[in-house]
Amino acid sequence: MVKLCGICENERAILKRPKTAQQICKTCFYHVFETEIHHTIIDNNLFKRGDRVAIAASGGKDSTVLAHIMKTLNERHNYGLDLSLLSVDEGITGYRDDSLETVKRNQQQYELPLKIVSYQELYNWSMDDIVKEVGLKNNCTFCGVFRRQALDRGAVMLGVDHIVTGHNADDIAETVLMNILRGDVARLQRCTEIVTAGESMIRRSKPFKYTYEKEIVMYAYFKKLDYFSTECIYSPNAYRGHARIFLKDLEAVRPSAIIGKQFP
Repeated sequence: MVKLCGICENERAILKRPKTAQQICKTCFYHVFETEIHHTIIDNNLFKRGDRVAIAASGGKDSTVLAHIMKTLNERHNYGLDLSLLSVDEGITGYRDDSLETVKRNQQQYELPLKIVSYQELYNWSMDDIVKEVGLKNNCTFCGVFRRQALDRGAVMLGVDHIVTGHNADDIAETVLMNILRGDVARLQRCTEIVTAGESMIRRSKPFKYTYEKEIVMYAYFKKLDYFSTECIYSPNAYRGHARIFLKDLEAVRPSAIIGKQFP
C-alpha cells in the first residue's frame, strides 16, 4: 500500500523525518526544511538588513547546504544580506586540497565571492607539519583552535560582520556530550548558544542549530547539491568519534535525544 504524505496527503511519502517520524513527500520536505531554518533565523534575530555575512565553506555537506539555503532564503525573504564564502585551507594533503575544488565549484554555482585563507599563510605551517611534530593524538583539538582563529582573520580580511557555520543539531549534541565527559562545565552553556563572538568580536551563528544531520544529507541528496563527502584523514583519531557513536546508539532508541542534548 502506498503511504501518502502526512502534510499534503496527495503525493507519495518518500522519507520519514527523524525528529518527528512524520512521513512526507519530497516537495513538502523541501518546504518544511527551508521554513524551519527561516524561523530559526527570524526567531533568534540572527541578522539585520545590510549585514555582510561570510558562510564558512569547507565543501562538505553541511556547508554546501548552508550556502544553498542562505542564498535561497536571502532572495526569497529579502533579508538584505551581502553574502560571501570563506574557506580555510588547513594544509591537509589529499583531503583539503580536493575539498577546496568543491568550494570553488560552489562559488561558481551560487555566484558568491570566495576568500580562502591558509594555515601556511597565517601561521607559516600546515596541519600536516603539526601532525609530523605532535603525532595523531589531539591533532583535531589543535586544528579546531587554529581554524576558528583563521575564520576570524579571514572575516576581518573580507570586512564582514558575521560568520555562519554549518554546525547542526547532531554536532552540538556531540559537543555537549564531550564537555560532560571532560567535566568541562564552563563550556556546556556556551557550546549550545546559537550566537557567539570570536576573538575579533565578529558574530558567529548556527542557522542549523535545530536541524538534524540526516535531514541535511537528504536535502543535499534530493537537491543533487555538489559536495565533498570524504572524511578528513586525521578524524578517525578524534575524541569526537566516541561521542558520535554513543549519540547514534541513543538516537536509535530515542530520536529526540539529539535536540534534548542541547538543553543539559
